[in-house]
Amino acid sequence: MLESVDYVVVGGGSAGCVMANRLSENGKYSVCLLEAGPADRNLWIHIPIGYGKTMFNPRLNWGFYTDPDHNMLDRRIYWPRGKTLGGSSSINGLIYIRGQKEDYDHWEALGNPGWSWEACLPYFRKLENNDLGAGPTHGTEGPLNATSIPKRHELVDALIGAANSLGIPTRKDFNTGDQRGVGYYQLTTRNGRRCSTAVAYLNPARQRPNLRIETEAQAMKILFRGKKATGVQYRQHGKIKTLNVNREVILCSGALQSPQLLQLSGIGNPDHLSPLGIPVVHTLNGVGENLQDHLQFRLIYEVNKPITTNDLLRSWSGRAKMGLQWALLRGGPLAIGINQGALFCNALSESDARPDVQFHFGTLSADMAGGQVHDFSGCTFSVCQLRPESRGYLRIRSTDPFEAPAMQPNYLSTDLDRRTAIAGVRLTRKLADAPPLQSLMKGEVKPGRDVRSDDEILHFCRENGATIFHPSGTAKMGPADDPMAVVDHRLAVRGLQGLRVVDASIMPALVSGNTNVPVVMVAERAAAFVLEDAQAGEHAFGVEVPALAGLKEGSVEHPTVAASLQDD
Repeated sequence: MLESVDYVVVGGGSAGCVMANRLSENGKYSVCLLEAGPADRNLWIHIPIGYGKTMFNPRLNWGFYTDPDHNMLDRRIYWPRGKTLGGSSSINGLIYIRGQKEDYDHWEALGNPGWSWEACLPYFRKLENNDLGAGPTHGTEGPLNATSIPKRHELVDALIGAANSLGIPTRKDFNTGDQRGVGYYQLTTRNGRRCSTAVAYLNPARQRPNLRIETEAQAMKILFRGKKATGVQYRQHGKIKTLNVNREVILCSGALQSPQLLQLSGIGNPDHLSPLGIPVVHTLNGVGENLQDHLQFRLIYEVNKPITTNDLLRSWSGRAKMGLQWALLRGGPLAIGINQGALFCNALSESDARPDVQFHFGTLSADMAGGQVHDFSGCTFSVCQLRPESRGYLRIRSTDPFEAPAMQPNYLSTDLDRRTAIAGVRLTRKLADAPPLQSLMKGEVKPGRDVRSDDEILHFCRENGATIFHPSGTAKMGPADDPMAVVDHRLAVRGLQGLRVVDASIMPALVSGNTNVPVVMVAERAAAFVLEDAQAGEHAFGVEVPALAGLKEGSVEHPTVAASLQDD
């Protein structure tokens, strides 16, 4: 490996693949992408419904658990995170959602200039190839596909009708900045296959001579000379290696592992680092704080007709039919995933300008996401509060970079969050009892209609609530006078040189929906910042950087799917 590169991107996930592509695009700069997991060769990554197979696969999934949460009856909550090229975009539920316009206007109002909805919209348009067509809010030239679900489902149509009967309008497009309504989600799929950021961004860039991709290379520490980041130490195949950087280290390891790596490198709160014997390189008390997540409550209903995915998965003929539909036509349930029905509305207050809850409506049922389907015809209403007030933290336990950090979400720790949880469950029941959905519901399996009072419903939420996979905020973006801000509005780590964070950890407040597409947008913006700064530096010194070659030797090549996809 070359002794140094211009940019090292730590983490080949949702943001890292974007950064690797954009920073190597003009050929001027040498880029190395470090990914702790393997290449994305597993067949189940590429079949949209296959995330049920990757949910607990330790080869592809970090499989984190939170610390016991007192608010959740001292339960440890399972937090899956992607551990392969594409990161969590290779194992997620494929939901294509941007969030509310007001989410980004709020980011700017918190002291982050240039992060309003109008400022972010060009990057949302740039990243997407949306089958709804080009327009003021959509693009068709981007790498990431936004695909509408091609075939309607009787259960989802019944959900739409039930929501309409409660005054919730039908919405075809949830990505205009106003999400209120009910309809079908768009998905990050392309021709019936998952369109992760590894597929969308990394595959087109793999043959560039100035891009090197190192898999199974887990970062251990950021190296500094004074206040300047100078490289990364990592472990690969049992060997400790060092990669020097000429320009910047860019952390794209996600809301859990970017702050972990900062703390391991001496960036954080001295009160947390010094007892572990870690020399403090720079004090930033916000590292690992401000942890936010969407907490979902899954209500299970038995359906009185054999029209669910449960029915297909339980029989040999059903599984064969699904397999043939996907193999021959790239269609059927395998090409869609699990959650088709989308609903954004107000459970607590209709006067709120923004929806306060989101539903993922699934045409199958299981006790948990990725779990074994039930032996009856079933469907799942998953409801989550969109903008929780509860805040947690993430802190390393030791100097061992391979030990998972302590993660404390503090779910349901505020009165608003508890009231919204109860209201979300009650709204679910109103939907299930409303026509035409009512005629398809045989009965409520979980929690069961004997759970009635607010206290009983809240206990159900504490006992059964789980992440919907959106941890965020642990290296938040904020102004210089915010003592908890970790990065500035250009995502540079405050007080340091040559170091940025680009992933969900920079979100000062959680967006009103799924986080994958917002993270891709953040990475598109960050890449523009990096290239602008590089160009400004070159102009200042009057130099022109030549295209670099020779990096490709020894890099990971993407195998052809037919020859190399395997079940790890």
